[in-house]
Order: sequence, then C-alpha cells, then structure tokens
Amino acid sequence: MKKIFVLTGEPSGDKLASNVIKSLNEKKKDIEYLGVCGNNLKSLGIKSIFDQKDITYMAFTDVIFNFLKIKKKIDLTVNEVIKFNPSILLTVDSPDFSLRVSEKVKQINPKIKTIHFIAPKVWAWREGRVKKMKKFLDHILLLFGFEKKFFDKENLKNTFVGHPLLDSMEKDINVEINDFVEKKNIVSLFPGSRDSEIKILFPVLINFIKKMNLKDNSYHYIFHSTQKFKEMIKSKLLAEKLSNVEVVSDDKIKSQVLKKSIFAIVKSGTVSLDVCKNNIPSIGRKSVKSQLLDETKFIVNDQSESTNVIGIIEGKIITDHLNESIPIIKGDKKPDASRDLIRVTVIERHGKNNNIANGFVHGFGRSHRWRHRRETRGGILCPGGCELILWQGWHRRRC
Repeated sequence: MKKIFVLTGEPSGDKLASNVIKSLNEKKKDIEYLGVCGNNLKSLGIKSIFDQKDITYMAFTDVIFNFLKIKKKIDLTVNEVIKFNPSILLTVDSPDFSLRVSEKVKQINPKIKTIHFIAPKVWAWREGRVKKMKKFLDHILLLFGFEKKFFDKENLKNTFVGHPLLDSMEKDINVEINDFVEKKNIVSLFPGSRDSEIKILFPVLINFIKKMNLKDNSYHYIFHSTQKFKEMIKSKLLAEKLSNVEVVSDDKIKSQVLKKSIFAIVKSGTVSLDVCKNNIPSIGRKSVKSQLLDETKFIVNDQSESTNVIGIIEGKIITDHLNESIPIIKGDKKPDASRDLIRVTVIERHGKNNNIANGFVHGFGRSHRWRHRRETRGGILCPGGCELILWQGWHRRRC
C-alpha cells in the first residue's frame, strides 16, 4: 500500500489539496494518508497530526512572536513524516513552513519523493531561491502556464496543472439559495480564512456597514466564511444587531452569491482571483502597510544632472540602461513628457523597512500624442500622467 503525507499550512491550500486527493481516490483506492490538514482534508478521512491553525499566522509580527512554536512544529512534522515513511510528501503552498519541512525530510530520507503544489513566486522576486529548491524538491506542480518556461530553464521537474478557479468553468448548479441571494445590491465581504485575519478585519468591515447604512440601507452584506468560522462570525453579527447582514459557508452557495454581487471587499489572497474571474469590482484589505507619505518622499534629490534612466524595450521584460541629463529645479528633478521621461516611485508596502526609491523611466511613449490608455506590464499609465507610483506590484498614477 502506498503512503502519502499531505502538508497544508492554511485553508486555501487545504481546499486545493482536497481536490488532488479526491482525484487520486477516484483512480487508486489503496492509499494511506496522514498529514497536517484543515476541514476539507479531514472530511476525506485524513488524520491530522495537529490542528492546521497552529501554523497559520497572518502578520509578520505574529510570525516573529511565535517563531519558537513554528520551529517546534516544523521539527514535529519532520519527525512524523519520517516515522510514517510515505512514498510521497505532498506540500501545498505555505512555502516558508512546508519547504523547510521538505528540505529536512530529504536530508534524512532521500527516498521520500517530495512534490510541492503552488510554486513560490521565484520568477518575480528572490529568484535565487530556486537553486536551493532544486536540491530537495523532486517535482513541482504549477498553477500558471508561464511558470513552466521558468522552471524548465532551471531544470526543476514540473507539471502545469492549472488553477482550479480558472480552469473550472462552473456549470450552473441548481442550488437552493436563501431568499437573501435573490435581493439586489449584494456586497460580498471576505474577512479571511484565519482566526487572526478575522479578528483584525471583522471590526473594520462592521464599521463600514454601519457607515453605509447611515447613508443608504438598501444594500445587503454577505460574509463569506469557512465552515470552521461560520458560527463565530454569526455570533459576532448577532451582537451587532444588523438586519441586512448574513453569513454563508457552503462553497456552492458562496459561488452563486459572488456572481450576484455588485461589489466585494476582500482580504488579499487566493479569493482575489475568484473575484476577478467573476468581474466583480473589489477593494483588497490589508495589502498596503505603508508609512504616511507626503510630497517630500517623491523628490529626486541628486547633486548631478546626469541621471540613470530605465529604458523600456517594447515587448520585452529586459530593459536598457540609459543616461540622461535632467535639470535640477528647486532641489528636485522633474518628469518631462516632451522627452518621454517619467518619474517612478517604488514604495515598500509590507511595513517592514519603509524603503522608498525614486527614479526615471523612458519608453512609455509619453512624447507622442496618444489618445488612448496604454497598458504597461503590470499596470496602466494614462495620458497626461508623468509619474507612476508602484506599491511593490500595485500601481498608482500621480499627476
């Protein structure tokens, strides 16, 4: 009998892993499982060596304060994997925890095949991590097609499996939906799938609902919860005595509710993709933890007019290194649309070091008289704008 140890670090990973296990069970019945699981995997009869929430932390400070606990859980997980002696160790997402476990397991027992589902975004940042991953990962399962070329180049065995949210063209499911779903003006609220997330975001969302009700109480607010936290959210809602708020936890009903929503407020994460897939306007919470900014943060305070400039090459990721003479006016270098010189500011948005970098980019075509919006890689630059602000992947134009 084959054995598989399944390691998931958070509810979204637990849900993805459960889909994998369901597919495996349809093809092969004689597999013994053990793991670190959430409710989805537990519902399939898989025993968890400890509660998944023990390693689910939201904020950077949470990780720091619980560092020793996390380290102990890593060591415990490694010991349980070695004792179970599976054919495969399947880790899903949560790379900071799961890949450490995989590395230690591989060092102790190289015969255990290590497979990781959901590749870390090494193609976007900290690319050097892939060199280390190759030493202990046997295979990696990819969500997105463009990742394959990157991992092929790095000679790390991989398979593109697709993202369930993108690949599953949901058939219309005849689900008995509560009467509130039939109402108009539905706003979907996603407070997160972890206890720490809900504790932080729930009061913010309730405050938002109360303020909205003072202006217009025709909206109906629906909290999307996991089954685990449904009762907790319901009890909190009862205490608030709000008549236009509900909570749902069934995935099929949540899907139908989201499709009928006119707006969504989401905790950034996997759910953002689901919201985008359904073309629902949304706001992401807890994604930016920046310092307070004022105009002085955007000054390019160089002593020399000689300026390094990033040169955009149409259709390519690589850029040119240019040098332009930009005059210093009142202690600052200004963007110049006539020369196609745009000032760019990159702001560290995780609240870790508050770094800010200012520079210039050439090649967006600002010297031409464009009449339409032009999409850039990862953002949109509008006519008339000469400054682009990037929040480590998020983009804001500053006019």
